Amino acid sequence: MHVFELFSIIGTIAFAMSGALVAMEEEYDILGILVLGLVTAFGGGVIRNVLIGVPVTTLWSQGLLIKLAIVAVIVAFLLPVNWIRHWKRAEALLDAVGLSAFAIQGALYATNMHHPLSAVVVAAVLTGSGGGMIRDLLAGRKPLVLRDEIYAVWAMLAGVAIGLHWIQTTLEVIVLFAAVVVFRMLSVFYQWKLPRRSLQPSAIQPVIGDKRHKGSA
Repeated sequence: MHVFELFSIIGTIAFAMSGALVAMEEEYDILGILVLGLVTAFGGGVIRNVLIGVPVTTLWSQGLLIKLAIVAVIVAFLLPVNWIRHWKRAEALLDAVGLSAFAIQGALYATNMHHPLSAVVVAAVLTGSGGGMIRDLLAGRKPLVLRDEIYAVWAMLAGVAIGLHWIQTTLEVIVLFAAVVVFRMLSVFYQWKLPRRSLQPSAIQPVIGDKRHKGSA
C-alpha cells in the first residue's frame, strides 16, 4: 500500500470517530452523528481540492474511504457508554492522529501536483484542520484551530517540511507523522499556547473607578 493511501485511511478513521464522539457528546441523533463523522473525515479534503484545483467530485471516487468512515461512525455509536467515556480521554489523541495524517496527506497531494510551497502549506493546514473546523461549527463550538492552542501550527510545519523536500523516503514520512502527533499531544499536556491579545477591559478597572467615585463624593 502506498504511504499516501495509508495516511488517507488513518486520517479518515480517526476523524470520523472524532466527529462521532463530538456529535454524541452534543446528544445528536444517529443521522446527526453520521453527518458529523463524515463531514469531519472529508470536509478538509473537499476545501483543499477547491483551492488547489481538484474537482470536488473526486470525493465520490473514494468509495473505500467513505465505507471506512461509515463503519467507524457505526462502531463509535455502538460502543458501550463506559468505553465511550474512556475513549473521550483519548479524543485529543484521535484529533492529533487525524491532524497529522491528513496534513501530511494534503501536503503530499499538493507536492505531487507540483504546486509551490505556499500552496503545499495551505493544503496541509486545510486538509488537517478543515474537517475539524466544520465539525466544531456544526456542533456549536469554537473551532479548535482558531483558539490559542497550538494546533494548525503543526500542520503548517509538516507542510513546510514536505514542500521543501526535506522529507523524501517513506520512513521519513512516518517519522514526520509520529513527530506531529507527539508535539500536538505535548502542546495539549503542557498547554502550550500562541500569543493572544484581549480587547476586553480589565475586571479591576470598574472597581477602581467606583472607589474613586465614592471617595470624591
